[in-house]
Amino acid sequence: MSELKEKYINPFTDFGFKKIFGEEPNKDLLIDFLNELLRQNEGEITELTYSKNDKTGSLASDRSAIFDLYCINQDGERFIVEMQKTEQAFFKERALYYSTFPIQEQAQKGEWNFELKAVYTIGILNFSFNEDEDDDKIRHEVKLTDIDTKEVFHDKFTFIYLTMDKFNKKAHELETRFEKWLYLLKNLHKLERLPDELKEDVFEKVAEVAMVANLTREQFNEYQKSVKVYRDLNNVLNHSYSKGVEKGGNQKEISFVLRLYEKGKSVEEIADLIGLSVEKVEQILKDNS
Repeated sequence: MSELKEKYINPFTDFGFKKIFGEEPNKDLLIDFLNELLRQNEGEITELTYSKNDKTGSLASDRSAIFDLYCINQDGERFIVEMQKTEQAFFKERALYYSTFPIQEQAQKGEWNFELKAVYTIGILNFSFNEDEDDDKIRHEVKLTDIDTKEVFHDKFTFIYLTMDKFNKKAHELETRFEKWLYLLKNLHKLERLPDELKEDVFEKVAEVAMVANLTREQFNEYQKSVKVYRDLNNVLNHSYSKGVEKGGNQKEISFVLRLYEKGKSVEEIADLIGLSVEKVEQILKDNS
């Protein structure tokens, strides 16, 4: 297993994120993270159940949704947890669409009194929204509100986004347990050892779970593939506008599609990675061939 130099897996890869937060033996890690994120809104989460992360619409023709993680707490409240590696076209629209599935599934056959359990959509983002480029804010919480009074219209529908590129604290500057989580998620794959500030049981378990040397050969191969996708996406993001940009349309969107296609990604993979329909990807490739 000498192909990778990192001691710990990268949480921003699909494999790394699900290894740390998505496996039953590590459920306590997800509970701890969510409690630090949501305690003020939610109270204490004591139990979580992982649910199917692939959802289909009510009709065969409806689009489906595949979440990174989807879980339900002891009170029946729903949590979608997504790790976004790079900026994605129509990210907000995608998040809104995904959030409708936990609402729809609460409808019971027969008469329904429309009483909903809370739904939280949580995005851990390795980028910032364009509109907050000059803002140092890391935690963004969005609810339905009255435009005039600014009062919350409905408190059971919450979006929380963490713009991780804005978090730049060093280990010795960490003040809260939540900041320790942010530091670990952003820097884990760069560490040689846990800093003294993170010498707590929960963070030591993260390090143990994430140690590359502890992976099986099959897991290691899967992780390598996940790292390659992560690096490909970052290469696309950092690449200058591609040869087809002058033909118009969303420049960044076109650049993403063409670069990923050049790297051998299928139309379906590209659509999933950057949040476009298969038809849209096919049209971009056709227009820029």
